[in-house]
Amino acid sequence: MKPKIMILLGSASDFKIAEKSLEILEQLELAYDIRVASAHRTHEKVKQIVIESTRQGVEVFIGIAGLSAHLPGMIAANTHRPVVGVPVDVKLGGIDALFASSQMPFPAPVATVGIDRGDNGALLAAQIIGIHDENVRNRISKLRENYYKKVQRDESQLVGNIEGDYYAPNKIELPKIEKKVFHSLKTEEGADKEIPMVAVIPGSYSDMKIAKKTTMFLDRLGISYDMNIISPIRYPERFEAYMEHMNEVKLFIAISGLSAHVTGAVVALSEKPVIGVPCPMGMGGLDALLSMVNMPPGVPVGTVGVGNGGNAAVLAAEMLGIENKDLENRVKRLKSSSTDFK
Repeated sequence: MKPKIMILLGSASDFKIAEKSLEILEQLELAYDIRVASAHRTHEKVKQIVIESTRQGVEVFIGIAGLSAHLPGMIAANTHRPVVGVPVDVKLGGIDALFASSQMPFPAPVATVGIDRGDNGALLAAQIIGIHDENVRNRISKLRENYYKKVQRDESQLVGNIEGDYYAPNKIELPKIEKKVFHSLKTEEGADKEIPMVAVIPGSYSDMKIAKKTTMFLDRLGISYDMNIISPIRYPERFEAYMEHMNEVKLFIAISGLSAHVTGAVVALSEKPVIGVPCPMGMGGLDALLSMVNMPPGVPVGTVGVGNGGNAAVLAAEMLGIENKDLENRVKRLKSSSTDFK
């Protein structure tokens, strides 16, 4: 059994976060390896592990580190496979590690999840592998069902202990947990059309500058996409209809500023990988970055740096290139010499 996922820890003290990852990977029956190597203290060891693991067929890397967390970035510098970053709270609430992981230069993206969220890091890695493996997708669906059921159990326990005189609960019929039904995309005339690989969703017209940078690199990498500017806050029914229409794409790229509800709405409605691009609408984009990345267990968003639409496109290409040799070669060429990529 060869590992599909390599987990690298910057320090053995990060293992308590890695345990969350291992629990998810065991549930999803995904083979993994785990090593301890510091980007700063054992530079050559990290490089050798990444290069050799890539050669041996590892499909996704997870870098778990705190403080000046350069480990995920160093992994990304030495592989063309997707890298998931899990920042660890050692000092400053983990914000230092979050910035070090997410704010990577082009073209070396790290799909950063929330601080200490080893579980979401593993689930995102599984979703990436699930792009190309239906069995993994089915196991992810089952895991998501368990999260849903846990919320229902927690609610029942909570409301069962409420004894207020004015507590007057409404009777609400909850939706059943059902397997998603996939539909072919249709043109207005009703004819089938080619399904794009990626759906790009800017939350508003003010996000279009970054969205255009994303689609420019998707075009250059030869990745088909659909783009629709739509807000789940202003047009919730239209947003849900679009998500249903797009449920056969391989992954989503959501681009949004402010409180970044777009990414949260996408992960609520899809089990596919979601890449988030925070936009600097206010607070330099810090509000959007924190809103995107710090998702609860079971709904990860692989967040790239503020305004870095180019890295979102490269990350999408790395995910899709696992089973696409032509795309894999384009990613290698881009990462080896981005200045003359054509």
